[in-house]
Amino acid sequence: MKMINALLAAMAMSTTFAFGAGGEAFTDPAKAGPDFAVQGEYEGSLGDKKFGLQVIALSEGKFDAVAYRGGLPGAGWNKSMPTKMKGETTDGVTNLHGLSWDAKIDDGVVTGQAGLVKVNLKKVERKSPTLGAKPPANATVLFDGSNIDAWESGKLVEEGKRKYLGVEARTKEKFQNFTLHLEFRTPYMPKSRGQGRGNSGMYLLDQYECQVLDSFGLEGKDNECGGIYSISKPDLNMCLPPLSWQTYDVEFTAPKFDKKGKRTAAGVATIRLNGVVIHDKRVLSKPTPGGRQSDEKPGALFLQNHSNPVVYRNIWVVKKGAPALP
Repeated sequence: MKMINALLAAMAMSTTFAFGAGGEAFTDPAKAGPDFAVQGEYEGSLGDKKFGLQVIALSEGKFDAVAYRGGLPGAGWNKSMPTKMKGETTDGVTNLHGLSWDAKIDDGVVTGQAGLVKVNLKKVERKSPTLGAKPPANATVLFDGSNIDAWESGKLVEEGKRKYLGVEARTKEKFQNFTLHLEFRTPYMPKSRGQGRGNSGMYLLDQYECQVLDSFGLEGKDNECGGIYSISKPDLNMCLPPLSWQTYDVEFTAPKFDKKGKRTAAGVATIRLNGVVIHDKRVLSKPTPGGRQSDEKPGALFLQNHSNPVVYRNIWVVKKGAPALP
């Protein structure tokens, strides 16, 4: 583990939070403990076949693991049924067992057997291809790390020399049809589960929630990261491990109403999570709970607070009529 621990120790310092039963939330990789170094994504082969593996920390040296034929989600997975495993660390080595799998993780490398076939995987760190996307000249910049002037609510979260947007946050300006780019980071909360793990939400028009959550390695439901709450699950769970910077890129067309205020056409959204389309021209059949508005337009961008230290950066909007994202 020496190589990984040295890398983690070199990362930027931040803070550890406590959230009661279920609790701790780490925002500093160097303080997150040895399980964090094991958790993550691995790529390689099972025999002569490409495989991907996601390892999810559950605290106290215990893990869930999910293996994907063809590669990781969004990077080759053929969408066949994943293989699920359990893992536990003993004497610095994490052993994985499930079905025919009998493998170990040591210093970022997975070796072992699946039946009679050899397993050989190495840890990788994927990044969204739109991470750090610069706003076009005609964009409205909502947050660039310098101030929160564009926000009715919100707070600056300082980590060393960098400043991020903390929740809850709601824009002063309201929008209707637009292209949106934002980047978010969920905390590492190994003792928490489900909705208690890095929970926030991106509300389009302050009424349609696309979930922000640490859903790394999960099934990909409508109440998990990338899901449009109570409307649609994502086509693919593209959630990266906690403490990774992740991206949402959205093309949004607002619903239409007649002169009497009756809705004549639903809103439509195409949403990319970490560069991969997870909702393709998805019809938004109804407003979702938790926002300030219900079947109204235009509306603010609202970033929900669920008492977890989720932070945002690099947020900008291009009002419709400008070129779409490539």
